[in-house]
Amino acid sequence: MRQAGFRAHNPSIPGCGFGTREDRFDTGTWRQWLAFVSGELDALSRDHERVYVAGLCIGAVLALRLAIERPHQVAGLALVSTTLAYDGWQMPWYRILAPLAYHTPLRRMIAWPERHPYGLKNERLREWVVRAMDAHGVSAVGAAYLPLSGIHEAHQLIRSVRRDIRRVSAPTLIMHAIQDDVASTRSAEFVALNIGSAQVRTILYHNSYHILTIDNDKQSVADEAIGFFRGTADSRSGKSEESGEGGKPKHLSVA
Repeated sequence: MRQAGFRAHNPSIPGCGFGTREDRFDTGTWRQWLAFVSGELDALSRDHERVYVAGLCIGAVLALRLAIERPHQVAGLALVSTTLAYDGWQMPWYRILAPLAYHTPLRRMIAWPERHPYGLKNERLREWVVRAMDAHGVSAVGAAYLPLSGIHEAHQLIRSVRRDIRRVSAPTLIMHAIQDDVASTRSAEFVALNIGSAQVRTILYHNSYHILTIDNDKQSVADEAIGFFRGTADSRSGKSEESGEGGKPKHLSVA
């Protein structure tokens, strides 16, 4: 993004990374995550005419919530591996039991371990992630364990976005792996079908798993985001787009 001329800002959201606080179970609430990124957006908006927001996994859900709350400040969205349900092919069966512990002290005692393939189809990268997790408890794909307290807050955030997604008006790029091991393509489909944006493009990838931003398709993900954000300027200038039902442009690509 920087090489393409954008100023790229990647804040570390306290608690949202499930490993960024001294007490790993103290993830904070999803509203605290939202308040933090809202402050970051305000700071960027003071110095920039347009601010685009991108997010991976729950970060994509948080980006949607930000666009709901601040429609006039978000010029465009890039949603990568949006997670509106933990229903990927490698998710553990016992995830269905998690709600039983959400409102008990167990949520501050239980953590989900990250599992093979760690969101990566690229075997070399996967080996690197395993070594980093073994040595430091965290890697480029996140922490080795996800506290149930954080998963609970993520589900609360997901529900709020599902309820209000039609209020999102920013141009939106949706990128998702067909073989996503954490969240199936149903999350991407839900966004594409229900979002209120007039400009929506969906790209499905064959050669990656959940962490699209560093897996085999990372260059395409970067190129598509850059091209989409640049293209929003053309839309603002009044260039027409081919429309689907209800006047909403429908673009679906499979890479």
